[in-house]
Amino acid sequence: MTEHLRSDLAVVASLVPAHARVLDVGCGDGALLHWLKTHHHVDGRGMELSANLAQQAIAKGLPVIHGDAESDLSDYGDDSFDCVILSQTLQTARDPKQLLMQLMRIAPRMVVSVPNFGHWKNRLYLALKGRMPVTKTLSYSWYDTPNIHFCTIADFVVLCEALGLKIEKRLMVDAQGKKSRFYGRGLWANVFGEQGVFLLKRR
Repeated sequence: MTEHLRSDLAVVASLVPAHARVLDVGCGDGALLHWLKTHHHVDGRGMELSANLAQQAIAKGLPVIHGDAESDLSDYGDDSFDCVILSQTLQTARDPKQLLMQLMRIAPRMVVSVPNFGHWKNRLYLALKGRMPVTKTLSYSWYDTPNIHFCTIADFVVLCEALGLKIEKRLMVDAQGKKSRFYGRGLWANVFGEQGVFLLKRR
C-alpha cells in the first residue's frame, strides 16, 4: 500500500526490489526510505545534503548521513548495495555524468527520476513568455533554483547509452505523480512526460 507515500515516490518505490540493500541518495526527510524499509523490507541507508532534512530522517530512526554524494560516494566500495535511488536529484549535481558513474560502481541497479525540461508546458511557456519556465514540476525561478543541469527525457536516454547503462524500465509521471499513458519511448513521451522514472542496470 502506498497511501502515505507521495505519488511520484510511489512510482519510484514500485521499481525497488524487496529485501534489497538500498542506498537512497538525496533522501530528503526519509519518507521514501521509511516506506521501503516498512513495506519492502529493504536494508536501507540514506544520504542527504541538507542538514535539516537529514536530521528529520534520523529522527524517524533511519540510518541517514549528512553528506555530499558528489564527494562522499567514494567512501563506498564497489557493489556495496543491490540498488541505489536518485530521485529528483541528478539535475542538482555539479557533474551528473560522474555522479551516475559512481552510482553505477556501488550498485548493479539504480532507480533514477528526473524532471523533463522538454515537457510541452515548458516549451510553450518559453515560446510565449520568452522566460525560463516556472511550473509545478520546475517550481523555482532561474536565479534561485537548485536545478543547475536541465535535461529532457531524450537527453537522459542518450547519457545512459553513453555510459553503457541498460534501461530495464521507464515510466513517465505527470505533475501529480501519477503514471502517464506515455510510457517512456519516442517523441510523445519526451513531450508529454513531466518526469521520467528509470530502472537502470549496469551492463
